[in-house]
This record gives sequence, structure tokens and C-alpha cells, in this order.
Amino acid sequence: MAPPPDDRTAPWSDGCRVLVAGRSGSGKTTLAARLATLLAVPHVELDALHHGPAWTPRPEFLADVDRLTASGAWVAEWQYADARPLLAARADVLVWLDLSFPLTLARLVRRTVRRRVRREVLWNGNVEPPLRTIWTDPEHVVRYMVTHRHKFHELVPAALAAHPRLRLVRLRSPREVERWLAEEAPRLTARPGHPRGAS
Repeated sequence: MAPPPDDRTAPWSDGCRVLVAGRSGSGKTTLAARLATLLAVPHVELDALHHGPAWTPRPEFLADVDRLTASGAWVAEWQYADARPLLAARADVLVWLDLSFPLTLARLVRRTVRRRVRREVLWNGNVEPPLRTIWTDPEHVVRYMVTHRHKFHELVPAALAAHPRLRLVRLRSPREVERWLAEEAPRLTARPGHPRGAS
């Protein structure tokens, strides 16, 4: 499938809703937080909404996503299969961090090891499981990323086809990310005519 076209120069209007997509280790949450600060809008962190104690999915997850993205401007990560359709229907811009697989894998492994060694407390009291579980748990974050590393090459074109008003920014390197943040992101606003209340 041919990659979707980039679109970084089209005009926008006020009230932007931005999704940040990319495989684990690409820097989705970091970029989303930076972008939210830059645009002075809320950052809806999907992991914090999804994970309950003991890594159990929170039953209120989709209801919270629905409520927090129903109006106003925001930035959120584009993740979790059950939330992606809702998010794509409401967003104006999809920023795809299409960084190289070796880079994202190295970042993810370093992050996972650091969190485990330091026993960093994540969402709702969770901590990374023992490192040995990478060999025993097919849902371990590192194994999952490796297995599904190409999924956005299907998900992104499908979302653009389903939501023609959704605008794409595709960034392929850390240098492109920093340049886009400095030069283009401050001008981000929503595309004129977007159905703001779509769900």
C-alpha cells in the first residue's frame, strides 16, 4: 500500500484537536505533552485512562475518552483499538511519528529497563513487570511492538480514507519532529469546516 501524502502547509482555523500516532518508543506521549503545552490545550493521556490497578483495563475507559474529547481543543495519543475510531472521528490533525524501527526499539528497551530497575510507578500504581516476562508474555510491551511494528502503515491510510477532513503530518526522524515543533506546530489550528461534534 502506498504511504499517505504528507500535509504540513495547509491553512487551519481555531480550536485544534490533535492525535499523535506511532509505535511504542516513538515518543508519542512526550510529543503530545509538548504539543499540548505549546498550544495551551489539554493533553488527554490514553494510558492513564486505560490502565487500572494491576494493569487491569478500567471499565470507564471509553466513557472517559468520550467525555474528554467531546468538545474543545486537545492533544491525545492515538492508541487502543476500541478508542481509535472515536478519536479519529473527532480529530483535526493526525501526527504520525513514523520513526525507524531500530530507533524506536532501542528507545523502548531503554525505557522498559529503566522503569523496571528504578521501580518507577506508572499509572494507578502499576510498575513494569520483571524483565524475564519479555520471553513469556506475548503482550509484553517490547514483544508487542516488534510483532505489530508495521500496523500504522495500515491504520493511518484507513483513518484518512474514513475521515477525509483528518489532516496528516508524517514525521520520519527526531530532527523532523523538532523542526516541525519549532516551525509548523505553533500555527496548528483546525481545518475550516470540520464537524466539531462528530462522534
